[in-house]
Amino acid sequence: MGAKDWMLFYASDDVSKVLRAAPKIDREATAAFVERLYPSHEIRPIEDGNLHYGNPPKGTVYAGVFPGLSIICTQDAAGDSHTDLPAHFVSEAAGRTLYLHAMHSVVDFFSYAIWEPDGTLRRAYSLSPNSGVIADVGTPLPFEEKYRAGDPEFLESLDSDDEYPFRFHPLDLAEAALRELFGFNYEGAYEDDDPELEEVVLAGYAVTPR
Repeated sequence: MGAKDWMLFYASDDVSKVLRAAPKIDREATAAFVERLYPSHEIRPIEDGNLHYGNPPKGTVYAGVFPGLSIICTQDAAGDSHTDLPAHFVSEAAGRTLYLHAMHSVVDFFSYAIWEPDGTLRRAYSLSPNSGVIADVGTPLPFEEKYRAGDPEFLESLDSDDEYPFRFHPLDLAEAALRELFGFNYEGAYEDDDPELEEVVLAGYAVTPR
């Protein structure tokens, strides 16, 4: 498992349905979206990316505004907890559902959060072996149950002397969240109707504090 991402999805429609349609990016709306999120930064367009560019380095973002969905991949979504996300990123949702998804394979870290259209936090969960459970807010969603109860496949893979702090692997849960929330995976299962990630074009920007 080597996947990493830090992403925000602002949705007024079903995310997987929008992505499967390979929507065309609205570049003018995308530029305005990034400007609202980075009002105190110099913003310079760079080469386009796509949904495979989910883990840009600091100072780079990939974003796209589509009918029913806005996406930004940014290290501002990579904090240990949903509480690290700047407040104006949450208020940008403005009547839409906001999803945060972040994972880092080097440290087995995973975080996700969902805000309702009125800004209420519905669910937040983040954890890593080094830090334990960092956040656990709201009612667990059904896709979490297999893992939180103890993932049989993961437990069978452990040696008798392994002392892993969880009864599941955080990245397995992270991939399950991708599938449940967005309809795709970076690693693991691929289904015939999955969106083609390279066809979901995201505009690239260098963002530098003024």
